Amino acid sequence: MAKVKTKFVCTECGAEYAKWYGKCPGCHAWNTMVEEKETILKTKGVGLSSIHTKEKPQSIIHIDNEREPRIETSLVELNRVLGGGVVPGSLILVGGDPGIGKSTLLLQTSHALASKGLKVLYISGEESVRQTRMRADRLGALTETLYVLCETNMDHVNEAIESLEPDFLVIDSIQTVFDPTVQSAPGSVSQVRECTAHFMRTAKIKGIATVLVGHVTKEGAIAGPRLLEHMVDSVLYFEGERHHTYRLLRAVKNRFGSTNEIGIFEMGESGLREVSNPSELFLSERPLGVAGSTVVCSMEGTRPVLVELQALVATTNFPSPRRMCTGMDHNRMALIIAVLEKRNGMFLQTQDAYLNVAGGVKLDEPAVDLAAAVSLASSFRDAPTRPYDVVFGEVGLTGEVRAVSRAEQRVREAAKLGFKRVIMPEKSMKGWKAPAGIELVGVNTVSEALKAALG
Repeated sequence: MAKVKTKFVCTECGAEYAKWYGKCPGCHAWNTMVEEKETILKTKGVGLSSIHTKEKPQSIIHIDNEREPRIETSLVELNRVLGGGVVPGSLILVGGDPGIGKSTLLLQTSHALASKGLKVLYISGEESVRQTRMRADRLGALTETLYVLCETNMDHVNEAIESLEPDFLVIDSIQTVFDPTVQSAPGSVSQVRECTAHFMRTAKIKGIATVLVGHVTKEGAIAGPRLLEHMVDSVLYFEGERHHTYRLLRAVKNRFGSTNEIGIFEMGESGLREVSNPSELFLSERPLGVAGSTVVCSMEGTRPVLVELQALVATTNFPSPRRMCTGMDHNRMALIIAVLEKRNGMFLQTQDAYLNVAGGVKLDEPAVDLAAAVSLASSFRDAPTRPYDVVFGEVGLTGEVRAVSRAEQRVREAAKLGFKRVIMPEKSMKGWKAPAGIELVGVNTVSEALKAALG
């Protein structure tokens, strides 16, 4: 006999409670409780003691330590984010805003793997097979070993996997798939959790590389409990501005590689195109000789990227000045403004300050502090910086400029794009030689950097 149990589940953290709460006691989020019904089957003789596994404990020194084989796709940017390629048996979760290009990216990836002779199964719960074929025609992703199925029932999905035995599996999206044995609606916490657990077991047992597409909330996080991100091997976010053509693929979790790498694509009529030189793309519309504009070199994983940092300082008409920041941490901007006021004598208490990373890029490393300080000072003094200068360095509370990592790679990237001078921490200049045709200006304080950049 089956007993129906009612419970309330938080959609943010996945915590379960016997009654409804306006505020989740676990994650303290408001209005995230949803009611779900769970069917409990009463059986005799079934317990943990009756569950056996074929695996036996092994000594760690006797386990084979060969590296996981990887399947390289024709998309170099995707290979970089994944750590060198797709690992067989891995479970990857891809999230992003609606219409950002998740399905396009995965269909191109499926075509690239199918072109190498692998069996690829693309299961779509949101589009029909004809709609998928229309998109494949536009992308040129027509391959004999690329199979498409429109299905949302987990039982039918299992039958397709058993009959085809693919090497690569795409589920678009996990919120549309439902398990008939779970008494809740598709997309609910229980359904998403159970379906993901099932695909995880299938991927590990059969060695099928599986990609799950996840919807995101208004805040940009993947919809459903955070447990979903803990169950998978890699979590990738596909992000970008709707008003720009390029997209960023960023890894926030990766058991088989670094989480600092990003892949950059450009959206076109024929799909996503890889951007091999992102610095040139971000600087293509940079104005020259304008106050408040500074070029900074930021490290995204192992790749140096040059972007433009823009600042605007204007007199305020309100008692408290506004501080707005896009692409950087707002608290970091407030720290830099405080250093400019205290250590450099700039009276910014009556000034509105706006800071923007051009192109919609997000920078979160401390090496952009010095460029932000130079941009704010340049706009405040209305003194433009040199058009062929690159600035980077970390700023401390006492006004000192601290050393940053990978300084040589940053300088070489600046030299490759034709920049003539780099203002950087003096302590980062030791142990290597600058390339020909570029001048290095070492500074120890923010005052020295402003003097070198603004004259």
